[in-house]
Amino acid sequence: MTDKKSLSYADCGVDIDAGNAFVGRIKKAVNSTMRPEVLSGLGGFGGLFKPDFSNMEEPVLVSGTDGVGTKLLLLQEYDKPHVAGIDAVAMCVNDLAALGATPLFFLDYLATGKLAGETLAGVVEGIADACNTCECSLVGGETAEMPGMYAPGHYDIGGFCVGVVDKPKMIDGSKISAGDIIIGVASNGPHSNGFSMVRKLLELGEADLREDMLSDGRKAVEGVLAPTRLYVPAVNALMKSDADIHGFSHITGGGMFDNFERLLTDDLAVTIDVSSWPVPAVFEYLLGFADVERDERYRTFNMGIGFAVVLPESEADKVEALLKEAGETTYRIGSIHKRDGEAVTLID
Repeated sequence: MTDKKSLSYADCGVDIDAGNAFVGRIKKAVNSTMRPEVLSGLGGFGGLFKPDFSNMEEPVLVSGTDGVGTKLLLLQEYDKPHVAGIDAVAMCVNDLAALGATPLFFLDYLATGKLAGETLAGVVEGIADACNTCECSLVGGETAEMPGMYAPGHYDIGGFCVGVVDKPKMIDGSKISAGDIIIGVASNGPHSNGFSMVRKLLELGEADLREDMLSDGRKAVEGVLAPTRLYVPAVNALMKSDADIHGFSHITGGGMFDNFERLLTDDLAVTIDVSSWPVPAVFEYLLGFADVERDERYRTFNMGIGFAVVLPESEADKVEALLKEAGETTYRIGSIHKRDGEAVTLID
């Protein structure tokens, strides 16, 4: 009988002790996000949340999930785990905000080949910072160490969020009508969309993000990999006001086309004047590396508008003032009208 080789889980590439140490490290960041409704601490089998909806007529839970996409490849290459954490939250909570919902709690899923505590703690700290901005609790998550599944230094992240909105106040687009106008809210750059094209453009241009400069004076890496803007505080301010909002749109994948079309009934259309806001320097930089047709640009990227508000023109001054007070930059970018052709038309 031959002697059997001694084997532990660590020999297979999974270090349980390192995983426990990682959980201990991130506790401070996680605990900083706790709302009074959270009943459980980090490390349980599930997150416990006891909501109080006594101030609502008809509370509706709204859920969303998303990731960061291939932007992660660049975030890993340029060592920006904190941005990855912010992006994971923003892509979820901004979708909830498009219904007028307030995020309540968030969970993350982190997967990697080998647990690198310093890097992944940076991701969780980014998640916690974004959750704090949105008054949303990070109630739990999963860190999966999967040897052989990911290249060295690579990780993936998924975000999951639950929020609430009072049904009588929910912004579902049903009030949108011909004559409404659209206020665009400025983005931070590409956010977390279109990075398969971003990476191809950088390759074609033989770009050096650390050395290249944008026309606004920033290094290219800061513009290309800027974190997704969190629109929740601004939307919360609008929802607490008496403003008559007919629709919200989070300008993500599909750009100006898909994210407005999804709001419209079959008899309505939108016209967007792309000359009504300045295209950020980061897009001029990226799109200088190849010939990308106009509509393809506005279908792939947000091109400087990350969120939009649809409303009667009579409400515009009030809403612009509220958004400015919330720290946002706004532009009047388009209008709603009866459909006679395409659902979304760009003019310049």
